[in-house]
Amino acid sequence: MDAEIREISTAERLDWLRLIRSENVGPRTFFRLIERFGTAAAALDALPGLARRGGLRRPITICPRGAAEREMETAHKLGHTLLAAAEGGYPRWLAAIEDAPPVISVIGAPSLLAKPMVAIVGARNASLNGRTFARRLAADLGRAGMVVVSGLARGIDAAAHEGALATGTVAVMAGGLDVIYPPENAGLYADLVATGAAISEMPAGTQPQASHFPRRNRIVSGLALGVVVVEAALRSGSLITARLAAEQGREVFAVPGSPLDPRAKGPNALLRDGATLIEGAADVTDVLADLLRRPLAESRSSAYGAPAPAPLDEAAIGAARTAVLDQLGSVPVTVDEIARDLDLPVPILQVALLELELAGRLERLPGGRVGLLADAGP
Repeated sequence: MDAEIREISTAERLDWLRLIRSENVGPRTFFRLIERFGTAAAALDALPGLARRGGLRRPITICPRGAAEREMETAHKLGHTLLAAAEGGYPRWLAAIEDAPPVISVIGAPSLLAKPMVAIVGARNASLNGRTFARRLAADLGRAGMVVVSGLARGIDAAAHEGALATGTVAVMAGGLDVIYPPENAGLYADLVATGAAISEMPAGTQPQASHFPRRNRIVSGLALGVVVVEAALRSGSLITARLAAEQGREVFAVPGSPLDPRAKGPNALLRDGATLIEGAADVTDVLADLLRRPLAESRSSAYGAPAPAPLDEAAIGAARTAVLDQLGSVPVTVDEIARDLDLPVPILQVALLELELAGRLERLPGGRVGLLADAGP
């Protein structure tokens, strides 16, 4: 990805932080707002009107300037670097996914984020053989020039980080960078940030919650060229990470296991669905060598700070909003399908969708899909 990159000012970084911390603004909405209004400052000014027109009956909650300033000050005191997606230090593979975190916190060696990465994930209750394999695979991948990324969980994650300590490994945290979870991995975390890095999209002090882990997983897969699943149950976070990797256009690898071991059901299912079987690091690097030569998705960075598009007709946006509410249900559909079905210009439709989302009535999902929220009021 040959992206235009730039430095951003402290004031602009503050605006980015305020925007992503505001009510109903997720990563996809953040980037839609930047595309529509040109800057985070302009988007912040537009939020109240957008939410009101979308049907929110109270003022939308915008992150106060003081709260964002305190978050930046805390990060600085803790030695965390705040990176915006417009900046050169932001991982370029992560920037290519549609729901990349607009701002990430980094501790350790940010330069490591520029190197090609492979994710290794798996069961928390991993077998001894599984942990040994993950540790050995991580070490071999590190010697081959790859950075190993994982989620610092018990079992396979921890073994992968251990194996790659000598060459540098990246941990993606579900909470703040200062909240080590699980606590038993505090020693590993200290060793990891001494030679590698840890990142999070959450503010310092955030305690991990169940809803944070799937969000963490999409960063794990988004950082990596490919994801290796060593051991995992059929219904597990590791398989969620593998699915996200496939949706992001990344490679999925799996280590086969005995049908008698429940921890092999996940990798074996992935293999049946077309994942690449691996027995060692060479099986991974041979496939990824080709991926490294392919261009990634076009970067959004050329739009960061660009002038806002011309104003659109408010009556047309209102009519589009009504039509979308009449057509949409809880089953998600793509924005392209809505545009074709309603014969709407995409710029008009996108603003109508922004208004509905900021009012808490619509949800954006992977693959360019949207759906009405079940509990959204009129």
